[in-house]
Amino acid sequence: MSIVAKVIAQSDEANRFLSSAELAKLQDFFGNGTTRISASQKLATNEQKIVDEGSKRFWAQCPNTPSNSGNPQKTALCQRDQGWYIRLVSYCVLAGNSKPLEDIGLDGMRDMYVSLGVPLTNLKLAMRCLKDVAMSTLSSEEGALAAPYFDQLIRAF
Repeated sequence: MSIVAKVIAQSDEANRFLSSAELAKLQDFFGNGTTRISASQKLATNEQKIVDEGSKRFWAQCPNTPSNSGNPQKTALCQRDQGWYIRLVSYCVLAGNSKPLEDIGLDGMRDMYVSLGVPLTNLKLAMRCLKDVAMSTLSSEEGALAAPYFDQLIRAF
């Protein structure tokens, strides 16, 4: 649920108009709308670069992984997932909250990787590498909006 829908729903449930604090929250959300859109566009435009460079950084620190085993199918599947996480971060930036990440069920994703035998420490490191590359493609304002969602992914694994 977007921040707009959430604030309105909370106010409506309480059978009241929006408070000054809620209106200020919405003003801030709308005020940085251009930055949120720009960040989302940059993440989309640079997805392949972020995945490629993030993978290289990850493999430099953790060379013996399935994604770096020489099996092109395993590499492609891992990098597909990485692109998917970048897309989810861009959705969160646009929504102004972590609902897109929560909706996919990060706990379920973590359990799936465990069942596949993927070390969670590797996933954390891979997400950190993706975050580092993504931050280098974003302005400081855009990065400030995206970083918390990358951090949420890192914590989840």
